[in-house]
Amino acid sequence: MRDLKIPAERHPEKAHRADQAQPKKPDWIRVKAPTSAGYKETRDILRTNKLVTVCEEAGCPNVGECWSQGHATMMIMGEICTRGCSFCNIATGRPDALDLFEPGRVAHAVETLGLKHVVITSVDRDDLADGGAEHFAQTIRAVRHRSPGTTIEILTPDFLKCAPEAVEKVVEARPDVFNHNLETVPGLYPSVRPGARYFHSLRLLQRVKELDPAMFTKSGIMVGLGEDKQSVGQVMDDMRAADVDFLTIGQYLQPTPKHHRVDRFVTPEEFGAYEKAAFGKGFLMVSATPLTRSSYHAGEDFARLRAARLEKLGRA
Repeated sequence: MRDLKIPAERHPEKAHRADQAQPKKPDWIRVKAPTSAGYKETRDILRTNKLVTVCEEAGCPNVGECWSQGHATMMIMGEICTRGCSFCNIATGRPDALDLFEPGRVAHAVETLGLKHVVITSVDRDDLADGGAEHFAQTIRAVRHRSPGTTIEILTPDFLKCAPEAVEKVVEARPDVFNHNLETVPGLYPSVRPGARYFHSLRLLQRVKELDPAMFTKSGIMVGLGEDKQSVGQVMDDMRAADVDFLTIGQYLQPTPKHHRVDRFVTPEEFGAYEKAAFGKGFLMVSATPLTRSSYHAGEDFARLRAARLEKLGRA
């Protein structure tokens, strides 16, 4: 039986890689271990409903803060990904069959937690003909049914090996925010995200807007992987050309010595400069801090995103 707690079994594709030195984290990137009652309550609700979260699987540094407030990012379609990106801590391998009862359990957890905004993501499922698009759609519909007042944000894979109808299924289920991360600059894709294609991911975001111009789109990248400022600026321009509304930029943190090395720790001042540049390029919402992750403060940011669009329409 495979034990995902053992690094070599969790990441068999990385076991042969030489260890990469992990530099000491600067003070601005450090977080406290979670201990609050709210954290434990959220954890227990998720365990009871047998749900997987990207917060745990990807080793998010903000898990203590988010769970203490009753926020969690649900990860559907299992805990094993068919891709082996060099930055990611989610287990790689052959996933189990889809759990047909999972959409209902997610909806029940959202209702129990009383979430006003929920983020739903997934592993890559290249083994499925539609990449899991229908499962996403069923989960969105189940949450809508149980919690009609909850806004829904999805963070999807790229559906690279699927027919174009896959993304259409997800958009037809009408999430409030459609997020798909570009993750890094195009020049680093071969080493950071080898199973993906930069322009395919960009086109996916553009296609969502073509299918539903009113739907908010969102994407994010990590920095500290070896990119330069010019290439980050180009990614911003590419996203705006695809009419992406919301940009997130966060510091890459190396999960284990077998993962992609940290090239450097980007300073808070540099993140501030990225944020200013992004707003200048026309994004409605930008989150750029060392600890920013796709779903960090997602509910509050969605409210700001919606307000920014209304303000822009008012000026038109």
